[in-house]
Amino acid sequence: CYVTEDGAETDLDLGHYERFIDESLNRNSNATSGKIYNSVIARERHGDYRGGTVQVIPHVTREIIDIIAMNKQDVDVALVEIGGTVGDIESQPFLEAIRQFSTIVGRNNCLYIHVTLLPYLAASKEHKTKPTQHSVKELLSIGIQPDIIVLRSELPFDPAIKQKIALFCNIPERHVIANLDVPLLYEAPLFLKNEGLDEIVCNYFGIDVNGPQDLSDWIEMVETAKNLTESVKIAMVGKYTALHDSYI
Repeated sequence: CYVTEDGAETDLDLGHYERFIDESLNRNSNATSGKIYNSVIARERHGDYRGGTVQVIPHVTREIIDIIAMNKQDVDVALVEIGGTVGDIESQPFLEAIRQFSTIVGRNNCLYIHVTLLPYLAASKEHKTKPTQHSVKELLSIGIQPDIIVLRSELPFDPAIKQKIALFCNIPERHVIANLDVPLLYEAPLFLKNEGLDEIVCNYFGIDVNGPQDLSDWIEMVETAKNLTESVKIAMVGKYTALHDSYI
């Protein structure tokens, strides 16, 4: 797990987020199903629902929405990740909550980015779009239309793939973004910028970025990491050293 500054034991992903955005996250930055249901049960026992039957909708979904909006009064943009796989029973309340959220804040103030896997079949030497088409269909069935689709892929793919996904998933072709494997993790934001993701998001929300952004510091960091000339040996003593993520 990853331990935040205020002592909360959370998912390792929060550690990655801290590295990239240079912000200290806290226990309110992570919401698990257990945390949600525990809060709902406590509210019911306290009488907050006035004896009404407690249900997934609206009580559980409202709790999720409240956590999303918590302490956001001085925030311009909130980035919310709904983990898991579309169609899994675990993620259903969260997906329903994020659907309701857009109706509360207004559709123009909510942008849906759907990240999908674009598998490559080595035997036939082709990428398959069916998993993406299917997951988007599942989202549409619960009332969520993705505005942007990000395709995770090991290998570069033909532009026709973007055209096909745009056609079947009802979005502009430029809103289909490639997210290929890169040698260094810190190259990913630069790759996504080259795909135009930042410009699409800012235009959607009407955010004036005042011309080209200066990424020279980030580029310099990436170039330095890619051209190291010396190495340092570090001995790690622990029980789970065979698992790469344990002591990352």
